[in-house]
Amino acid sequence: MDTTEFHNTIRQLAPLDSLSSRHFELLFKKINTVHGKQGERIFNRGETDKSNIYLLEGKIELRKGNQIIDIIKSGTEQAKHPIAHSQPRTLDAKIITSEALYIAIPSDMLDIMLTWDQTGDYYVDDVAQMEEEDETDWMVNILQSKAFRRISPANLQSIFLRMKEVAYRAGEIIITQDQPGDYFYVLKSGLCQATRKLPNRPGSLKLADLKPGDIFGEEALISDTPRNATLTMITDGSLMQLSKEDFLALMKEPMHKRISYKEGQKMAEEQAVVWMDVRLPNEHKQRFIPGSINLPLVFLRMKLKQLEKDKPYIVYCDTGGRSSAAAFLLGLEGFDAYVLNDGLSSIKNGLLKESN
Repeated sequence: MDTTEFHNTIRQLAPLDSLSSRHFELLFKKINTVHGKQGERIFNRGETDKSNIYLLEGKIELRKGNQIIDIIKSGTEQAKHPIAHSQPRTLDAKIITSEALYIAIPSDMLDIMLTWDQTGDYYVDDVAQMEEEDETDWMVNILQSKAFRRISPANLQSIFLRMKEVAYRAGEIIITQDQPGDYFYVLKSGLCQATRKLPNRPGSLKLADLKPGDIFGEEALISDTPRNATLTMITDGSLMQLSKEDFLALMKEPMHKRISYKEGQKMAEEQAVVWMDVRLPNEHKQRFIPGSINLPLVFLRMKLKQLEKDKPYIVYCDTGGRSSAAAFLLGLEGFDAYVLNDGLSSIKNGLLKESN
């Protein structure tokens, strides 16, 4: 199947055939194409893969245990629709021809595109025109983020259209530590580095290297505190920036899941939960929730890879400011994060562990 035929075949699949050309092309960039062989499983019963699977060549068998439920052949009307689309999957799907070709499309992203088309009020043309073919598709990366799925399609559209692109040269400083926060940023192209100066220590501590699609600047906006790091471009590049006012109105609240201490304790009784204190170590030593880990907000980006994604996190600080910023960042990285309402100030002292 050549490139043009492949493109046209996918354009005829349902419900992709109802998308506008612009939205279809954005979605087309994120299609995962898979060549499989006889006996290989496409998906298993009980899985949740958040994908629409379409068969383009070959045959597959759908089973429930030892019982054959259906056989799907490419080129049929049935193959124009997503295969056994229930999530979690209720059937097993296995290739029964010598070879097969199928595609997987992110279902959440497809749903957003369909919503934009069907409301009639939202179009991404203005945003898409800013993109170059050889650049990372920063907007599509955001749409695939688990955390951004909590934001309504209308708010997402407003976010994209209100963002402004700003070019930077290698060595230029984007934000400076201890300065007030004024923008939320998405790195569109190039590379930059986050560093922090520590008291009584020469030089700066490297916090993270950021690549296209990464976000930063949210901590100061959410907690209404000065910047806790300096961001410097390593190479030439550009960023999409969103004003503090637009960020707070369109992004902050939809991203937060708040929970009381009583609700958090109940959750901890039912499943493995991580209580995370994002204050500084000397604050944590004074008083903390028994069993909690201490990971200061300023070091959170550095330690993200060391955290377990299969557990929910209840994040706290003294009042809820820093914990809101931490939960926002965790959410962007796909963690199930909650903010403790009003922080430690909402908990009776007798329930906290204190240093002697």
